[in-house]
Amino acid sequence: MDSSATIDIDKIVRSRAGSKARFIPRFVTRWLERFIHQDFINSYLIEGRTGVDFCEGVIDKLGVTIDVEGRDNLPSGTRPDTFVSNHPLGAIDGVTLGAIIGRAYDGRVKYLVNDLLMNLKGLAPLCVPINKLGGQSRNLPRQIDEAFRSDNHIIMFPAGLCSRLIDGQIHDIEWGKTFIQKSVQYQRDVVPIHFIGENSPRFYRIAKWCKRLGIKFNLAMPLLPDEMYRSRGRHYTVRIGRPIPYQTFNSSRTAYEWAQWVQDEVYKL
Repeated sequence: MDSSATIDIDKIVRSRAGSKARFIPRFVTRWLERFIHQDFINSYLIEGRTGVDFCEGVIDKLGVTIDVEGRDNLPSGTRPDTFVSNHPLGAIDGVTLGAIIGRAYDGRVKYLVNDLLMNLKGLAPLCVPINKLGGQSRNLPRQIDEAFRSDNHIIMFPAGLCSRLIDGQIHDIEWGKTFIQKSVQYQRDVVPIHFIGENSPRFYRIAKWCKRLGIKFNLAMPLLPDEMYRSRGRHYTVRIGRPIPYQTFNSSRTAYEWAQWVQDEVYKL
């Protein structure tokens, strides 16, 4: 048992609020603790699992079952690759890919993730924290280069956000081009993955209203722990496609255009 691995929402909120922390009433953070199921999460975190074992344990804790199609498409070479996936759920899809890919490559895997996830000490060893705001953003290019330069396989969700309800379909927004640029630069093949699943209708309603009202803060993001809790006992399918050689991404298209092309290939799986 490792109580130091647990999360304390009150401390996290106040540390990120800085000098404004004194204006946050305690009842607000108590409500957040209940809403994100802090006690349920901590009942797992206290077990002290880390790395790939942490990811596998989350799946077991939630009673989630996974079908993996195309496992034979996982590259068998020693050169590290870039694994890119759509991002329908925001939590279970992340730990599932960490479990599948991490176990296949003896833990040689890293996520590029929001730095908030570093509060999960069991997951932190697999993470490269990305903070696009504040002073830490100056280190972002170096952090990304170090990750791609390493011998770890990289897992990325190029949309940067969970999938949204678009024209009646659950679909990622446009993908960022970083994974194309860095995979070419560091000669990594790209492995496309299609994760089949969706969040609750409430999640998509809130995301839609945020966009309509022009709210810059992603109000859908705080819902993700509750969405994870709601996923207990569910079944998901992961489809792994054939690796795309990095030489594919030539000058016939821009990096941005290649990124959308790969997204299209993911949804064809």
